[in-house]
Parts: sequence; C-alpha cells; structure tokens
Amino acid sequence: MPAKLRNQTTVGIALMCTGVACLCVNDALAKTLTANYPALQIQFMRNIIALPFAILIAFKMGGAQALRSHRPLAHLLRGTLWIGATVMFFTSLKFLGLAEATALIFVAPLFITALSALILREHVGWRRWLAVIVGFIGVLMAIRPGTAAFQTVSLLPLATAFVYALLMLSARWVDARESVWTLLLYMTATGALLSIFIVPFVWVPLRTEDLGLFAAVAIFGTAGMTMMTQAFRFAPPVVVAPMDYTAIIWATALGWIIWNEIPDALTFLGAGIIIASGVFIIWREHRAGN
Repeated sequence: MPAKLRNQTTVGIALMCTGVACLCVNDALAKTLTANYPALQIQFMRNIIALPFAILIAFKMGGAQALRSHRPLAHLLRGTLWIGATVMFFTSLKFLGLAEATALIFVAPLFITALSALILREHVGWRRWLAVIVGFIGVLMAIRPGTAAFQTVSLLPLATAFVYALLMLSARWVDARESVWTLLLYMTATGALLSIFIVPFVWVPLRTEDLGLFAAVAIFGTAGMTMMTQAFRFAPPVVVAPMDYTAIIWATALGWIIWNEIPDALTFLGAGIIIASGVFIIWREHRAGN
C-alpha cells in the first residue's frame, strides 16, 4: 500500500473511532438527562442547538448548494424516521444500561440487509442471510425472552435499529445531486421542525444546571456524526465501517464509570455474535460490490 494511501486510511480509522467515542458520550449525556426530561424534549433541544453548527458545516464542506434540497419531501420522511429512532433509543437509555442498549443497536446492519432483500428486491446471497440469522441468535442471547432477565424495554433498541435501517435505506430516495452534508443538515433541521409541534405537550421546564448538558449533547452528537461522515472520505467503507463497533468499548466504560453498570457474560457473548455478523455482512457487501 502506498504511503499516502496508508496515511489516509489511518486518518479515516482515527476519525471513525473518535466520532464513535463522541456519539457514546452523547448517549451517556442523554441517559443522564432522561432522569428529568422526556426523550422527545432531549431530542428537540439537541437538534435546535445543533442546527446552526449543521448549517455552518454544510456550507463549509459543500458550499451554498449544500443548503438547497431538490427533494424536500424525502428529507421530511427522513426527519420523521430520525425523530422516531432517537426518541426510542433515548427512552431505552432511561431503563437499560448504556452498553446493553448500544449492543442491541448493532443489529441495524442486519435489518438493512434483510430490508434490502424484502423491500428493495436486491439480491442477498445465502452467506449474508446466514449472517442475519446468526446475528439475531445473538440478539436472543442478549435479551433472553421468556426468562426472568428479559425486560420489555429491551425491544426499544431493536425498534430503534429497525427504524434506523429504514432511515439508511431512505437515502436512496434523496436526489443524487445532494451531498452527505445536505443530508446531515436536513435531518437535523427537519427533526427540529417536526418535533416542535409535539414537544410543547411533554415540555418540562429547563433547569439552569442542565443547560450545559443539553449543549454538550448537541456538540458531541454533531461532532460525532461529522467525523464519522468524514472518515468515509479517507478510507474504504470496508475498513472504517467495522470501527463503529468500538462503541461497545466506550459504552461499557462509560456505563461502569458513571452508573457502575456491568453487563453480564451472556450479554457480552450476544453482543459479540451481533458484531461478528455485522462485520461479515459489511465484508460480503464490499466483495459483492467489487
């Protein structure tokens, strides 16, 4: 590998890992806020505070054309999915450990693969279908339905992963002329716009001491998404995408340090199976695309 390409790959991996760490901090902050605020309000505050940053980033990275949408209705749909996914995940964080909820989110690539075949009629080989099945066995090991360890709220991260998969697939309906920065901007903007009509019904007066936490959620969330997006500009998806799974390390560490949460061995085993299935699917999709 040429030195320049090797350096770009290193930068891509570093950006992805740092972005993932920022999103884990974002989730930890959101979990802290769920003790006093509804998930929808946290999501709304995050998007409102992040919106000016998203506008600046989109303009700097894509110019004035990045601020314009050719298919606003597609972004409206994506904003609706974004609200649903975020609210469900933040709600789950109120009841589940950070590492447990994060591990269950990792089924998103499995949902994307299954939905690509069932809805978009794309060809999915038997190896990827097997990886999907094995991944869901990992889910069953992590949540253990039918046992005393099972919590109904564990279904929320799974529902989040499903909606997130729809969000990723809906990118196909966005105009091809629009950059990833336009998608990031409009997802933030429509998320704020749509939730503004609902949030008054659940609004809890803000405490002064929590304003910094809300600002930090927006900053870490926006920084994380920006760095993860940039990572794909420096290195191939097959290299940087698996780095997303480093989130389990950060989530476990933050959960232990802040709340003294330690997932049991079966949860870790289930998470490992889910991660292995996801990495295999990423690798197979890369092979199929070459």
